[in-house]
Amino acid sequence: MARKRNAKKSGVPGKTAKNPGGGGFFRVLISTPVRQLIMTAVIVVLLAVFWEDIKNGLNSLVDLFGVGLAFIAIAIIILIVLIWKRALSTLLFSWYRWMGGITFVLAIWAILAFSPAIEGVFDHGLGGEFGRGLIVYSADSAALSAFCVVGFIILGIILMAPSESWQVVTGFFSWLYERFSRKTVPLRTPKESQQRRADMRPPATKPSLPDTTTRPVIAPEVSSSMKRLEDIAGHAATLKPARPDIMPIPQPRQSDLKQVAEEVWRKYGQSPNLVVVDGWKLPPIDILDVSPEVEFTDADNVQRAKLIEDSLASYGVEAKVVQINTGPTVTQFGVEPGWDRKYKEIKEKDENGNVQVRMDEVSKTRVKVERITSLANDMALALAAPSIRIEAPVPGKSIIGIEVPNTTSDMVSLRGVVETSPFQKSLAKSKLTLALGKGAGGEAVAADLIKMPHLLIAGATGSGKTVCLNTIICCILMHNTPNDVRFILIDPKRVELTQYNSIPHLATPVIVDTNKALNALRWLSQEMDQRYQKLAAEGARHIEGYNKNKECDEKLPYLVLIIDELADLMMAGFDEVESNLCRLAQLARATGIHLVVATQRPSVDVVTGLIKANFPTRMSFAVTSQVDSRTILDGAGAEKLLGRGDMLFMPTEAAKPKRLQGCFLSDSEIERLVYFWSSQQREQPDKLRLETLVATAPSGTIGGHPRDPLLEQAKELAKDSNISTSFLQRRLHIGYPRAARLMEQLEAELGREETTPNPENEV
Repeated sequence: MARKRNAKKSGVPGKTAKNPGGGGFFRVLISTPVRQLIMTAVIVVLLAVFWEDIKNGLNSLVDLFGVGLAFIAIAIIILIVLIWKRALSTLLFSWYRWMGGITFVLAIWAILAFSPAIEGVFDHGLGGEFGRGLIVYSADSAALSAFCVVGFIILGIILMAPSESWQVVTGFFSWLYERFSRKTVPLRTPKESQQRRADMRPPATKPSLPDTTTRPVIAPEVSSSMKRLEDIAGHAATLKPARPDIMPIPQPRQSDLKQVAEEVWRKYGQSPNLVVVDGWKLPPIDILDVSPEVEFTDADNVQRAKLIEDSLASYGVEAKVVQINTGPTVTQFGVEPGWDRKYKEIKEKDENGNVQVRMDEVSKTRVKVERITSLANDMALALAAPSIRIEAPVPGKSIIGIEVPNTTSDMVSLRGVVETSPFQKSLAKSKLTLALGKGAGGEAVAADLIKMPHLLIAGATGSGKTVCLNTIICCILMHNTPNDVRFILIDPKRVELTQYNSIPHLATPVIVDTNKALNALRWLSQEMDQRYQKLAAEGARHIEGYNKNKECDEKLPYLVLIIDELADLMMAGFDEVESNLCRLAQLARATGIHLVVATQRPSVDVVTGLIKANFPTRMSFAVTSQVDSRTILDGAGAEKLLGRGDMLFMPTEAAKPKRLQGCFLSDSEIERLVYFWSSQQREQPDKLRLETLVATAPSGTIGGHPRDPLLEQAKELAKDSNISTSFLQRRLHIGYPRAARLMEQLEAELGREETTPNPENEV
C-alpha cells in the first residue's frame, strides 16, 4: 500500500493502477467515429491523387458498356446482398429464372444499341460497344439486328416459363394438325335433310304437322342449331344404322394373339443389336416404356420447410431444416435438432449506480429426438398433410428425416430404374438383380436376390403387391435366359400370374390348384437335396462354383419360387407349407433356389415366427393396422404409407426399413415381354418338368373328406411296422388333428384293399 501511495505521489503514469490520461486518448483514437473519419480522409486523398486515371477508366467503361454499366452495378449489388443474407441457394434452385432475367436485360441492352451516338458522352450509342456487339451492329444489317433482339426476348420467355412455353408450342402444333387433317362432311340441302328425317321417323308414331298459324315462334339461332343437330344425326344414321339385336363384344382369337406375337418379334426381336446368350436373344430395353418425369418446384418445399421450423418452435423445440430431398411420392426434410439452453440471471450496477440485468448461458444440451417425434401429428396439422412419417435418425446422418407427401406424385417406370448406374453396377455382379424403385430422395434402389436370399412381401389389397411381383418377374426376364433362371409360379387367385404361361422360363405351367402347389413344394425340397448331392460330388460350396466350368446344358439354373398368396396355402395345409417353406429358406440358398412369397394378410397365423426368422429380407406395402406392420417389419410405420406402390423395404443388413416408391409396369409392357419370349419357344430339358409330379397328385375323397397327400407315405410306414396316431405325428412332422384324419383314411384304405377279392385265390 505504501508503494502505491508513493507511485501516485510521484506522478509517473506508468506506475499507477489506472492511467486515465493515456488510456482515454487511446480509446478515443480507436473509437468508431475516428476510424470512419480516418478512412474517409484516406479515400479522399486516393481519389485526389489518382483522379485522372479513374476518370479515364470511367470513360473507357462508358464507351464499352454505355448505359449497361448501370445493369452491371445492379447485378453486383444483388450478388452482394445474396451473399450477405446467405441466400446463394436461390441461384441454384431457380437458375433458369435468373438466366431468363439476364436474357431480358441483354434484350434491353441490345435495344439501347440502336440509339445514335452522342459526341463526348456516348460515342457508340447508349448500348456501347458491348450492346452493338450483341446485335451485330451494321448499317446494312438492320433486319439481322432486329432478329437478334427478338431471339433474346423469346429465349427469356422460355427460360422464365418453360412449362407454359412448352404447352403453348404443343397446343399450336396440335391445332395445326387438327386444322389440316380434319375431313369435311358434305352438307345436305334442307329438302334432303327433311326427307331423311321423314324416312327415319317410324310410320306408326309419325305426328301430323300442326297448323303454321299456331306454330310457336323460334329464334333463328336456335332453329339453325336444331337443324344442324338433325343433319348430324341423319348422317350418323346413314353411316351406322341402328340394329335391333345387340352385337357381342369380339374376343381375341388365337390367331390374333399369334399375329400380335409376330408383330412384337418383328419390331423388337429381329434387330441386329440384340444380345445373344446360348442361342437365346435377350429383349432390348426399348421394349419397356419411358415415363415422363414430373418437375417439382422448390418454392413449395422451401415454404414447407419454414412451416416445419415454425411449428417446432411454437412448441419450444429449436430445430433447423438442413436438407431437402425430393422423391417421386414424398419429400424428406432433414431436420437438425437445436440446443436446449439454460440461462442464469445476473444483476450488476453500472458506473452510475443503476441496476442492470444480464442473462448468462449456464449450459446447453441437444434437443432430444423424442421431443420431435412426439410432435408428428402437430406437424401434419401445420402442413395440411394426411400423415407424415418421421425417421429418427436417418441411417448414416446426424439428422432426423421428416417425410411429407407431395401434392403431385411421379410414376416410377421399370426402364427408368434399369437404366441407372446403381442397377447396372449391381447387374454386373449378379444376374438376379431386382429394380425395386426410387427412394425418398429420388435415388434409384436395386437389390440382389442372391444376397437376400429370400423375400417376404406383405400389403393390403390394392397397395401394389402384385405389381411388385410382376416387376420382379419381368426384371429377371429382361436379363436371363431359360438356361439361367427357371420359374415356379403359384397363383391361387388364378388371374394374376397366368399371363406368363407361354414363356419358356417356366418349369411347369402356372399352378393354380392348392394340392398341386403342395406337391410343387415337396418336389422343390427333393430337388434341393439332389442338388446338394451334386455339389458334394463336385466339391463345390455353392451353385456359382458348380456352374463355373460347365457347358450350357450341364449348368444348374436358378430356381425362383413365387407365391402370390400365402394365406390360401396356409389354410390348405398349415403344417406342411410351413415346414417346407422353412426348410427351403434355411438350406436352399447354396443350391440356387430362392423364394418370393407375398400375402395380403400379414397376421401371426400366416406369417408365423418361424417363417419370419427364415425370411430376413422383407417388404411391406400399405397395411390396415399397426399390428400388421409390427408383424411384418417388427415395427410401426407401414400403416402410414400412401398406397399405390409406396413401400418400406428392409434388407438383411439394414437396421431400419427404407421408404421406396415401387416401379410401375403396365399390362402392355408385360404382354410385349411375354410375346418376345414366346416367339423363341424351344424344347426344354425334362429334368425340370413338374407336369408328371403335378399330374399324379393324389385326388379323390375318402369317407367324405379330401384325400390327404401324405397317405402314400403313411402306407409305406404301415408296411414296415405297426403305426399309430402319435407315430405318424413323429415320423411325418404333422399335428395331431391331421395325424388322426390320416389314420382314419389309412384304415379305410387298408380295409378296402383287404375286402377286395383276389382272382388267383378263387377256385
